[in-house]
Amino acid sequence: MGIQGPNGAAAEGRMVDVGLIFDPGSDGRPGRMRALAGLYTLDELGAQMRRQAAQVGMDAAAVWVGLTDGGNGLDDFLRVYFPRAELVLDFYHAAEHLNDLARALHPGDDPAAIALAGQWCHQLKHAGGAAVLATLEAIDLRGRKADVRERHRLVTGYVRGNLFRMDYPRYRANGWLIGSGHVESACKGVVGQRLKGNGMRWSEAGADAVCHLRALFKSEKGQWDAFWALAP
Repeated sequence: MGIQGPNGAAAEGRMVDVGLIFDPGSDGRPGRMRALAGLYTLDELGAQMRRQAAQVGMDAAAVWVGLTDGGNGLDDFLRVYFPRAELVLDFYHAAEHLNDLARALHPGDDPAAIALAGQWCHQLKHAGGAAVLATLEAIDLRGRKADVRERHRLVTGYVRGNLFRMDYPRYRANGWLIGSGHVESACKGVVGQRLKGNGMRWSEAGADAVCHLRALFKSEKGQWDAFWALAP
């Protein structure tokens, strides 16, 4: 988001961290959602998310799922603050990499690229990462340009490095989410709609405070009123 610099000048923007504790509910039990947002370090965010998770009964849950886009540092973050979590890579981030390779293999032919990526994504969802990796590694690259070979190397390396969290058939059979839509929606609803309007620039302190308030406002019913009831 935009940051206000000295004398009204624009400064380098800041990234807001958004975390979500989400319980979809089951067997007539209502779901619950707690959002957190602010100019946190990962350690600050992790400690607060862990407290929120305890408040909604996460310690009694049979399964924890840590669903992320695989960004740098997030695996270590989850292993520290949510050590019981099964790590799941957001399916749609994985699909973007497959789409990139399909476009490289079929430059200028969008229908062919879309069809090929669709086949790979279907295989990924229904057979898992190992099956897709075998398919990608079997591609004949003879006669292909260097940039295509490099894209193939990057994408196969990405899949290989994420196999431990790409068992989508098992996740789906267990009824787990495989897409980070709830988190993406929180990023938009908590931060984007309020703090990223045209021309908006914020002080760091002001932005951080508004992020906290938006997270409360967008969390489950009762969080907003409970906070203000305890405010001095």
